[in-house]
Amino acid sequence: MSTGIPTDAYLDDLRARQAKARQGRQPAATVHPAGELTLPAHVARWAVLRPERPALVAADETLSYRELDDRAARLAGWLTARGVRPGDRVGVFLPNGARFVVALLAVLRLGAVHVPVNPMFRAAELRHELRDAGPEVIVTQDALVPVLDEVRHETPVRTVLADADWPAATAHPRHEPIADDLDALAALNYTGGTTGLPKGCEHTQRHMVYTATAIDNGRMPDAAEQERGIVSVCFLPVFWIAGENLGILAPLVSGGTSVLLARWDAGEVLRAIETHGATTMAGTVENYLELLDHPDLARRDLSTLTAPLTVSFIRKLTPALRARWKAAVGARSVLREASYGMTETHTSDTNTLGFQDADHDLLSDPVFCGLPVPGTDFMVVDFATGTPLPLGERGEIVVRGPSVLTRYWRAPEATESALRDGWLHTGDIGALDEEGALHYLGRDKDMIKVKGMSVFPTEVETLLAHHPDVLAAAVVAVPDDASGERPYAFVRTAPGSPLTGGELREWAAATMATYKVPAVVEVVAELPLTPTGKIRKTELTARASRTRPAP
Repeated sequence: MSTGIPTDAYLDDLRARQAKARQGRQPAATVHPAGELTLPAHVARWAVLRPERPALVAADETLSYRELDDRAARLAGWLTARGVRPGDRVGVFLPNGARFVVALLAVLRLGAVHVPVNPMFRAAELRHELRDAGPEVIVTQDALVPVLDEVRHETPVRTVLADADWPAATAHPRHEPIADDLDALAALNYTGGTTGLPKGCEHTQRHMVYTATAIDNGRMPDAAEQERGIVSVCFLPVFWIAGENLGILAPLVSGGTSVLLARWDAGEVLRAIETHGATTMAGTVENYLELLDHPDLARRDLSTLTAPLTVSFIRKLTPALRARWKAAVGARSVLREASYGMTETHTSDTNTLGFQDADHDLLSDPVFCGLPVPGTDFMVVDFATGTPLPLGERGEIVVRGPSVLTRYWRAPEATESALRDGWLHTGDIGALDEEGALHYLGRDKDMIKVKGMSVFPTEVETLLAHHPDVLAAAVVAVPDDASGERPYAFVRTAPGSPLTGGELREWAAATMATYKVPAVVEVVAELPLTPTGKIRKTELTARASRTRPAP
């Protein structure tokens, strides 16, 4: 950001608006009653205060806080015996399960660096991440050893902990000291975007614990819920930072219970919510629709699920879906969007709580992201000059706060480009409304220019989704000789729908401004997705460019 930009008055005005908007809706501060402790120190604290409370429930085992703390301390001892020291990277190449959590806690207990590695990786992807992060020790399982063996000779990996050695590793003498530097490098979380090679985001335990505390404070629990802590059913992959936040950090810092499922299974999710009295879960709109249609729904008691969160990657949350969920589950279970965020910010940067009355959050400008969690600031600035823009104007979202990455790992140029004067330049387009709430409109690189006018793909996708037969839409840009660019839409329609692309385009022409109407609407059976559930727009752009109408 350029020197001398008058941000103080801008931020003072925003914070005043946000403070007023939070009243009666959200807490005014992000505070943990135990103070600032590292993640393993929080677990050790609960191991004293609530030793037999279930900390972690997974398919492979259930661990109390006492058992989880002990298991992590013993694995930390094993890692120390293998030469792992503070600052050393340790790869955790595992699916959801107890071992992942134990390994994370053990690594952090030593002051080493946790490197979560996607267990769905193939050789080329794995090679890149291991060579970039440089871990010498990998914690994994037998099923993943073959792909690791393909690339191991091209990486620094010297020690692999798999199934046969796990019992001995977790029976090793305890490593008692708990590293207490909240600002030391603690994790390399790799970006999971749709283009380019992933970059490692440097995160600290301060980032982790702030995020977990913000999630806990941001649910405004009653006394009983506060005492129980967050009980989270998580089937999101925990190598992904959103899964880490909701499936590990938030429940363990709050003294609650992490219920980790290996994968999405509607029946298992319903059973887990009832069995463990889950208070929260996060899933896609498609996940919630499947739960609503499941034959077990009516006989399951989901009354504890007071904070169900959704992620609108493909299909969008609508007032009708919210009303249907509330009618089926109960008045206290209000379905709402999770938050705005990215790997660089530890991803839980806003809170939508309290904006559900009359579907305010769903009927306002797309996409409503809510208020920044206390301690985090957003601005919307001019892409070229970095000057803050008036409320309602669209520009680049920039963010600063206690969970923004320290830097990109071994990428000084990318760091210099993204981090300027303490602000992370996200490359996202957004706007701030009169209450200081954030609205997201898409990536700058995705914006479509039609005769100089800006077309935001998310806006066109939302408008197309208003058609009753449209389940999901993805919009990309294609070159156009007359207008520079035009939108090109890919849509999924309801099973059995006779709707054609031409018919939907005619409907769109009567629904949105002419320059926003897609040049082509193509009906597809599926939309291509990344492993983290995002639409692969680069793939769609290439496909659209090959099939666009001739000039």
